[in-house]
Amino acid sequence: MNVMEIVDRATRVGIECRERADEAEALRTMPPDLVCTAKAAGLFRMAMPAALGGLELDPVAIMSVIEELSRADGSAGWTVLIGNSTAFFAWLDQHVAAAMLGTTTDSVSTSMFAPMGRACVDGDHVVIDGRWPFNSGCMHADWFQVGVIVMDGDRPRHRSDGGVDARFAYFGRDCDRTEIIDTWKSMGLRGTGSHDLVVHGLRIPVEHTAAPMLDPAVQDGPLWQFGFFPLLSVLMSGFPLGVARRALDELVRLAPNKRRGASSNTVADDPHVQYELGRAEAALHGARALVVDALGDAWNTATAGSPLALQQESRIGLATQHAMHAAVAAVDFAFTTAGAGAVYTGHPLERCFRDLHTANQHIAFSGEGFRNYARHRFGPTG
Repeated sequence: MNVMEIVDRATRVGIECRERADEAEALRTMPPDLVCTAKAAGLFRMAMPAALGGLELDPVAIMSVIEELSRADGSAGWTVLIGNSTAFFAWLDQHVAAAMLGTTTDSVSTSMFAPMGRACVDGDHVVIDGRWPFNSGCMHADWFQVGVIVMDGDRPRHRSDGGVDARFAYFGRDCDRTEIIDTWKSMGLRGTGSHDLVVHGLRIPVEHTAAPMLDPAVQDGPLWQFGFFPLLSVLMSGFPLGVARRALDELVRLAPNKRRGASSNTVADDPHVQYELGRAEAALHGARALVVDALGDAWNTATAGSPLALQQESRIGLATQHAMHAAVAAVDFAFTTAGAGAVYTGHPLERCFRDLHTANQHIAFSGEGFRNYARHRFGPTG
């Protein structure tokens, strides 16, 4: 499937998501029939291994789809990008993963990778307990992925490299040891169903655990040469670009008819607004170009069969962080310039503002991307 075909599918799904954004916010999750529509379009398996029935698209295609959906509705874009956590099945043994998924190729998975749970070894199984917040899409997910620390008694187990044994645990939603706690009453991304997940005494095979943040993927293929954090950036980078594009489009739509106070001139006629819109557009286009360039350069390396260099990984992180930085500036400008009308619930710019600032709290946008890139640029110091 080429980039244009998958983006065209996302555009069609996005039209409906845009029209039903109020409904998703009221439900506090993506409407079930829209989940089915997105599944049928293949939007939840873009980064899933082809050997398991996924599309295993190239990074720019994945980013572009998330961007398009996020432009339509931030909650829809976020729901789909998190649902593509099926990508991390690439760290499981292929035969094990295939047996887990069965004949279903349109699976959806959440992923909350902070190691907030415990896993106690019991022979060739582990017993899991914990509570994890922010499980976006959990109301319709087929699979859950949660971060756990493997324990030796009351102490964390350590790996052969000396690090703490932190893993993902993978299990299906049909397990009777899991409970979704309704907690998602949020400022933004209200339609993502990002509730808490609680697990008590869940016993799963050890082979249903993996360490994507620490180990290389098991699956073959160029997408898995990216490693965990660059792959996370592939999924995340399109979101801020899409939300900010929607915000600037909304401003351009309303400005020719918007007047401030008793002014006879429209907002579109204001030289200062014109200047700031030009700056915002340039910054957003530049940020997108950096994302595409960083992902494209890494993809060339990966398709040649090589893992990414540290400099390439840090550049992907830089591009993702810059995309959010430029997007926040664009959305804040559009929201402020639109005036008091934008503060009402349901106004497109009000939603863009809430969604983007909520997403900016995610650790993927913590600013570490800027620092990591600078550290690699400086090289060894001291």
